[in-house]
Amino acid sequence: MSDLTRTLFFLLTYLCRMLHERNPHSGKYDFPALCKVYPALQPFVSTNAYGTETIDFSDPEAVKALNKGLLRMFYQIKEWDIPAGYLCPPIPGRAEYIHWVAELVEGKSDIRVLDIGVGANAIYPIIGIREYGWNFVASDIDQKALENAEKIIVDNPSLKDKAEFRWQSNAKHIFEGVLSPYEYFHLVICNPPFHASPEEAMSATQRKRKNLGIEDKKPLRNFGGQSNELWCEGGEEAFIHQMIAESAHFKARVGWFTTLVSKETTLKGMFKALKKVQAKEVKKIE
Repeated sequence: MSDLTRTLFFLLTYLCRMLHERNPHSGKYDFPALCKVYPALQPFVSTNAYGTETIDFSDPEAVKALNKGLLRMFYQIKEWDIPAGYLCPPIPGRAEYIHWVAELVEGKSDIRVLDIGVGANAIYPIIGIREYGWNFVASDIDQKALENAEKIIVDNPSLKDKAEFRWQSNAKHIFEGVLSPYEYFHLVICNPPFHASPEEAMSATQRKRKNLGIEDKKPLRNFGGQSNELWCEGGEEAFIHQMIAESAHFKARVGWFTTLVSKETTLKGMFKALKKVQAKEVKKIE
């Protein structure tokens, strides 16, 4: 096992770019095909002013129906749902993350992945298992989220016995209390809480709605997400700094520590923290 701390950061950008060559979600959504595999999506599909078929992305039920169609078409997942108010993830972006980290472990077998903050949707285990046959341990501080994620795995035979779920009972820790002694993970993946407060999370939601051309008469949280999914004290910068600090204590038990990063301003402090813990290899992918 390696005694080096290796870290990969994904800087999220919203520029037009090509997706990873193995990502099946490039291009526009094929709504006729999606509605064929999941007919319940059809009522949410309409044609916009440009003659393009789309859905109302501010409607959480429409987004959930789209996800169900995508999961059926591309990953053969027939049983998938999340409780009201939980984060409904954008599947193309989540798949992008999985395909990039897959390059780090190419040529290796029996890959074990630790998903920090799996949430109720279990998207990373679904994609990692279906695309690469990986084995997952998934953690979260929310027991209800873990129960729902585990139900998704159990209800889909193609995912059975490929994921284990562990409750992080101490929200101040990330790895401590989750990793068992002597076990090894090839990858750690993480989608950290991006915001530093409920107000910041609400402001981001309102910006999304404004970008979609929606005027808010009432401050609705139509994009979903529980408090621990959306924000933590200090935001993503504090969360990732904690992740870096703890990684130094588990460097012999993990091949690569990776995480998503939403703000470029977070990177400067992160690189300083990585230098402090003497990370041997660092990569950034935009």
